[in-house]
Amino acid sequence: MKAVTVTRSGGPEVLRVTEVPDPQPGPGEVRVRVYAAGVQPVDLAIREGFRPPGLTVEPPFVLGNEFAGVVDRVGPDSGGWRAGDEVLGFRLLDSHAELVTVDAAQLVAKPAGMPWEQAGSLSASGQTAHTALTLLGVGPGDTVLVHGASGGVGTVAVQLARARGATVVGTASERNHAYLRELGAVPVAYGEGLVERVRVAAPQGVTAAFDAAGRGALEASVELVADRDRIGTVVDFEGAGRLGVRLLRTQRTAARLTELVRLWEAGGLRLEIAEALPMERAGEAHRLVGTGHVRGKVVLTM
Repeated sequence: MKAVTVTRSGGPEVLRVTEVPDPQPGPGEVRVRVYAAGVQPVDLAIREGFRPPGLTVEPPFVLGNEFAGVVDRVGPDSGGWRAGDEVLGFRLLDSHAELVTVDAAQLVAKPAGMPWEQAGSLSASGQTAHTALTLLGVGPGDTVLVHGASGGVGTVAVQLARARGATVVGTASERNHAYLRELGAVPVAYGEGLVERVRVAAPQGVTAAFDAAGRGALEASVELVADRDRIGTVVDFEGAGRLGVRLLRTQRTAARLTELVRLWEAGGLRLEIAEALPMERAGEAHRLVGTGHVRGKVVLTM
């Protein structure tokens, strides 16, 4: 099969589409023919040499931690999945490929009406946002500040917070302000003067803040939110330790992903695809994500 392979640590130029052996499902596993797979900021970091806790891998290896496709082979005790089932799911690596094997417990059924590009983009960003809002205790009556609100994680976080009864203020570049209003957020521009702009947008005060952007977001958050246990980041590890706020790590489960899929089916979750590129253009996809200005997600199609 073909796969997007990291040949060495470095920039997007180290990515190559190579031929690698077809994976075979073991006990409790399912093999999926991938139709679409999202590109995450963590994919860029791993390509550059970062390793999340528990990951010890050296080049060459295949990137990608979310996907959607069709089951084409099952191992023993594979949880009732059958060849031909349309699914979306997650695993730590190996999803930017024509085939991926995955624990059967990390798959959920894809709704028939969900476009492949959206299905392939949901798991990582969606579960990151869901985990963060749950850990921060976001609910009715809260006013939540979402940094990076127009990105993949931020887009879902805004909508989940609104669904939980919270008021949302979201930071984004001005070109994405109309988009954030459509999602139900009050948009503010990031950069110098952010704290004052948020106070104008939310005179009632801010009760929680979620950072999916970095770039000084935590420094602004601690000026706006009294309880530092209700400030969290998924990107600024150094800042979290220095300021005494929460470093949030995604807790991915099929149950969490199922909840997101059901919200999409009910019309309560909009998934924005900035670009859908063939796997041969993986380097371009990484460059787009690396700008930090993508609205929604970039996905690779196989």
